[in-house]
This record gives sequence, C-alpha cells and structure tokens, in this order.
Amino acid sequence: MVKRLESIRTYFPDFAEETHDKLAEYKDLLLEWNERINLISRKDVENIEIHHLLHCLAIAKTISFLPDSRVLDVGTGGGLPGIPLAIIFPEVEFVLIDRIGKKVEAVKSMVADLKLANVTVIKGHAVDVEPGFDFVVSRAVTRLNEFTPWIKGKLRKTDRHDILNGILYLKGGEIEEELLASKWKSEIIPISKYFNEEYFQTKNVVYLRQPGRVFKE
Repeated sequence: MVKRLESIRTYFPDFAEETHDKLAEYKDLLLEWNERINLISRKDVENIEIHHLLHCLAIAKTISFLPDSRVLDVGTGGGLPGIPLAIIFPEVEFVLIDRIGKKVEAVKSMVADLKLANVTVIKGHAVDVEPGFDFVVSRAVTRLNEFTPWIKGKLRKTDRHDILNGILYLKGGEIEEELLASKWKSEIIPISKYFNEEYFQTKNVVYLRQPGRVFKE
C-alpha cells in the first residue's frame, strides 16, 4: 500500500484519493531513481515531501491552471515542478524539458510508470522549444535575468486565466537585483502565506510577465 503524504493531505484536503496516491507513488519513484542518478541532493532525501513535492505545489496555491492550458517546465531535473503539477491538473498539457539526457530518461520512465498522458518530456534547451504556452514554470535553474531571455516569444498572447500569461518561478533569497535586471514585470509571493513549515520562510513563487503586457479593458 502506498504511504500517504500527510503534509500534502493537510494543505490540499480536497484532492481525490487517486491524486494523493499518485503523488505518493511519484515520491517513491523519485527516491528509487535518485539512488541511480543525482536528481535531488542525497542529503535531502528525508525531506523530499516538504522540500520538493510540497514546495512545487505552492504553484498550485498561486494559480489553478484551466483545462487545455499548456505549461512548460524548464530545467525539470527529476520532474519538478512539472510532474506534481501534471498529477493534480490532468486536463492541462505539460512539456518538461532538460538538457541532461540521463535526467530526461529518468523522467520519461517515471511519467510512463505514473501513466501521465498529459506530459511530454524532451531533451534540449528552452530557447529551442516551439512557442504556444500559457505559463512557464521552473525551480531556480538560474538567475531570473538569465532565464527570461530563454522564454521570450514562448508565451501565448491570448490570456485565459485571472493573471496574464507568464512565468511562475520558485526561488528564495535576495532576488530584487535579478528582477530589476530582467526588466519583466514581477510579483513576489511568499510561500509562507500558504504553508507553515519553517523551510518556506525564505521561499517564494515569483510571477513574471513580459513588459508591456496588460489586460484589455
């Protein structure tokens, strides 16, 4: 029997049992693969539920992706944040990309084991991906001012959500300098407003949209 993830159950009590089970299954698969290749820090495996799965689900507290949306996960590593989000948003298309072949093969295997029909995994760089995404998600793969040029032209110009199409970036620490250098409009959302654990006191969801993008009245 799959072991429950109690912290996720606490913060997301409305998830279906199947969703909780699949998130727990993903945790087990990620731990198995991590023994073979370095997907997350070996020093941090005991904290995988809080530091990795729950951390990524902060994006789901920030936005509820609409059915038929397309989301690009850049630098997915071991499938974070793309796989947890794909599990809880089964009607959303997720494209997960990473430049490291071994990680891509591991993520492809986990996606197959989890039977996630809404996920595509590719090896490559974000700049080479065809455009047409509502949102881009990522987990601190580089400085924000280095990341935004990769995403230029990848976002749909038609907005369907309560916020404009853009980037949802998981990053902590001092980021103001990076945000200014990026020239994208930004909002810093402290994850501590969603989750009580001390780990999240310095963690944020950073929402960015391209300069000049505004909703039509």
